[in-house]
Amino acid sequence: MDVAHFLFGIFGNATALFLFLAPTITFKRIIRSKSTEQFSGIPYVMTLLNCLLSAWYGLPFVSKNNLLVSTINGTGAAIESIYVFIFIIYAPKKEKAKILGLFTFVLAVFSAVALISLLALHGNGRKLFCGLAATIFSIIMYASPLSIMRLVIKTKSVEFMPFFLSLFVFLCGTSWFVFGLLGRDAFVAIPNGFGCGLGAMQLILYFIYRNNKGSEEAKKPAANGTIEMGPEKRQQEKQANGEVVQDEQV
Repeated sequence: MDVAHFLFGIFGNATALFLFLAPTITFKRIIRSKSTEQFSGIPYVMTLLNCLLSAWYGLPFVSKNNLLVSTINGTGAAIESIYVFIFIIYAPKKEKAKILGLFTFVLAVFSAVALISLLALHGNGRKLFCGLAATIFSIIMYASPLSIMRLVIKTKSVEFMPFFLSLFVFLCGTSWFVFGLLGRDAFVAIPNGFGCGLGAMQLILYFIYRNNKGSEEAKKPAANGTIEMGPEKRQQEKQANGEVVQDEQV
């Protein structure tokens, strides 16, 4: 079981890394245009918080046998920090102030969780406190594709839900769900079981509507802008060529 636990952790690291790197397309666009346009920076700041909390939870003095959770979420935290800094550089003043404030809030929350768990809690109490915090934000992160799934059902088109990113959401959630089961860790298994279920729903929707051309309503965003997978805003008329980006995080 130890070998299987390790192998699922390695596979989970690989699939999660793919998802963390998915928004690079978005940020290449931002750097090229020197504008954040209608993109939202909130998802990246909140994913940063999720990564920080999950990385902290995986440390040996908080929970046992979860070091692989720390490695990928530590990497994710570094990647998301880069996204946040790029967004702050190119965002307009009002949006920049909002993201800076949210970034400060994220650092304050993480610092509070870390300090409380170190100074006031020990043993199972520390694991419970940190695990609950990490689980809540993991579920919020995994729930982000619900809006695009609703769009697929409404328009009967998968034009804005790329297959391979849906597949990796499923594989990532599944691998960490099994990792949590093998390690008997509910704080890893529960949120990733939720992610596994949502990933499966995305794949089911894809196979139901994959041959549909979609309604006229579905085609409008492709003509006027983009819809990104995850909590991104719809792009307005500035965007061309119907570029589709699906952002997903662990």
